[in-house]
Amino acid sequence: MDLSQEVSYLTNLVENVLISQGVYTTVAIYINLLINISILLVLVFLIKYLIRRFVVESFKVFTDKTVTTFDDFLIQSNFPKYVGEIIPLLLVYYMLPYVFADFPALLEGSFFSFNFYILLNIYAVILCVWIARSLIRTSRNYLKTQEEYSDKPIESYSQVVLIILWVIGFMFIFAEITGESVISFALSLGAASAILLLVFKDTILGFVASIQVSVNDIVRIGDWITFSRYGADGNVTEINLATVRVQNWDNTFTTIPTYSLISDSFQNWRGMQESPGRRIRRAIYIKQNSVRFLTAEEIKEYKKIKLISEYVENRQIEIDKYNEKNGFDKSLLLNGRNQTNLGIFRKYADTYLHEHSAINKDLYIIVRQLAPTPQGLPIEILCFSKDKRWENFEYITSDIFDHLIAAIPFFNLKLFESPSGDDLQNLKIVIPPKVL
Repeated sequence: MDLSQEVSYLTNLVENVLISQGVYTTVAIYINLLINISILLVLVFLIKYLIRRFVVESFKVFTDKTVTTFDDFLIQSNFPKYVGEIIPLLLVYYMLPYVFADFPALLEGSFFSFNFYILLNIYAVILCVWIARSLIRTSRNYLKTQEEYSDKPIESYSQVVLIILWVIGFMFIFAEITGESVISFALSLGAASAILLLVFKDTILGFVASIQVSVNDIVRIGDWITFSRYGADGNVTEINLATVRVQNWDNTFTTIPTYSLISDSFQNWRGMQESPGRRIRRAIYIKQNSVRFLTAEEIKEYKKIKLISEYVENRQIEIDKYNEKNGFDKSLLLNGRNQTNLGIFRKYADTYLHEHSAINKDLYIIVRQLAPTPQGLPIEILCFSKDKRWENFEYITSDIFDHLIAAIPFFNLKLFESPSGDDLQNLKIVIPPKVL
């Protein structure tokens, strides 16, 4: 007796015993069916319990002892659990003809076949999708831990593969329900392509944008970007198929459509972060009426300033020689060449920046005068800090301008500042006597 004969004998054992005891055949058949279904359900749940209790737990113990983290992510994505579902499914598929041997219409009829074999096939397709999805998620999470892939839009690629996977799964399910082949069903989708393009417009745009973002290296995870249209200013934390997630500096999150990264303009600060310095660019506004030529006594005082004493002395010697050679009458200060308090201040600021330990001397250091404005004469400072971290950069910038603003009165210069309420209150207005 082969295996199929033994299984058939066991599934009909209760029926044969009842009939031999004088029970009506119809009653014996239904009782036998109920008992077979109960035994099959018990076997299925018992096998699932044993698989979960021993196989899955053993796999967890094994992964704890391995060095690689890939198998750990397999556990997190329930890969062993889904694989373990295959055995109960095969058992049900194999036992179904024996359990319903006395009811062939339930397996062969057009209506009831939908409830048994087709349902099993549909579940088998879904189970295959689950297993494949588990592998995709495992690969995605594992690649995120690898340094060479940490800034790549792995999330977008995994979402695209998952969408394709589910589309294929639904095609097989639909083909199983309708009885058509998968190829004919796929060809019939051509007629509905316009609807599909409309429904999946954002997904398609996001997919194309993700590829371009990755290939052209436009944005990476961890980049600091500024996207004023969406109010985003912070680090990119996630790039997926539809959106890019940015954590702003106030710890709020902003989501940006992925295709906006290639259709709109935004600012990526990666170049600054990878460069040897971060730019400091700010202006001090000087009152123009405080700028004047320097007398010999004032020049003598400026020579006491250590950073520029040598410059002031050498510059004055050069100017005196020029004025003497050309015979300028220096009883009037305007004649000939002269040093100004603003010029010496600019040299002081430039020397101060060159001496500052936090400034990168290999990059530009410029102290320049811009065009006069109604707010005063701008003296712009342009240099680069060595430390590019935001908090340290702001500290360095503040330290530089604290010093320069405090140094301005030593050069008999004045900062421009719009009058405040106190200034207007303290203003003395002289009213001329009334003319009679």
